[in-house]
Amino acid sequence: MQMSNLTGLSEFILLGLSSRPEDQKPLFALFLIIYLITLVGNVLIILAIHSDPRLQNPMYFFLSVLSFVDICYTTVIVPKMLVNFLSEKKTISYAECLTQMYFFLAFGNTDSYLLAAMAIDRYVAICNPFHYVTVMNRRCCALLLAFSIIFPYLHSLLQVLLMNRLTFCASNVIHHFFCDGYPVLKLSCSSTYVNEVVTMTEGLAFVMAPFVCILISYLRILISVLRIPSAAGKYKTFSTCSSHLTVVTLFYGSISYVYFRPLSSYTVKDQIATITYTVLTPMLNPFIYSLRNKDMKRGLEKLLNKIKSHMGRFPSTKAN
Repeated sequence: MQMSNLTGLSEFILLGLSSRPEDQKPLFALFLIIYLITLVGNVLIILAIHSDPRLQNPMYFFLSVLSFVDICYTTVIVPKMLVNFLSEKKTISYAECLTQMYFFLAFGNTDSYLLAAMAIDRYVAICNPFHYVTVMNRRCCALLLAFSIIFPYLHSLLQVLLMNRLTFCASNVIHHFFCDGYPVLKLSCSSTYVNEVVTMTEGLAFVMAPFVCILISYLRILISVLRIPSAAGKYKTFSTCSSHLTVVTLFYGSISYVYFRPLSSYTVKDQIATITYTVLTPMLNPFIYSLRNKDMKRGLEKLLNKIKSHMGRFPSTKAN
């Protein structure tokens, strides 16, 4: 795909979170720490799942893929942010901007479809436990994963192709810390009507589809849980969904605030909500799933003990 607009505009300027020079180094330190925690936390989740035989089931398979996607998701945005914090020239090329937008949309939407796949897994496990192994087999998991990857990438391609047809002539200053759709659309001096209509129809339907799937799954789960006679049984059953439900609330709550409104109402204040689902949620996911899940906690402890034992061998090897 040739990335060039009708005006010959070669680059944009990302204003970032703050234009004050004294804020740049503290912001750099903050987001560097967040990024490193995100990388380490999600890598540990992936390693723990793949190294523990007890975690070899569909729920943890989707969780490991979600952790990998979260790493990619934040890597699309945060490294460029960090460079801009320490750079006087906060520019991004036109091609780089559209590339960042494409992968941001692709990984972000893959996240939402994976959350839907995990909701389906929880629904089958709780509402149809005797057929869980046969329903959530390898073929079903592979199909859910393929669907979660292919459709978001096609959707992202459509959005970027529509963006590439616009004309930019007045300003190249993006009031954001990355190339998000709405802030870039606001710079166009040609009609954005088609983009807005597609976003509010195809885009809304595409984003809402996994959310509706999650909603229906949890309504069915809630009905099943309410049928359990004992309070302890209800708590134990629903507690298996608490981690996933927390992540869904964080992710969809912030996305709804930013995107389910007209373009004209988009303001700089929406950056805070954007930080929640682009930076904070991927960082918090490993903590949410490990602290609220006994099996995951045991898997992580087992992995960390393995790492410690391997590291403990080095001094003795040198001594010998």
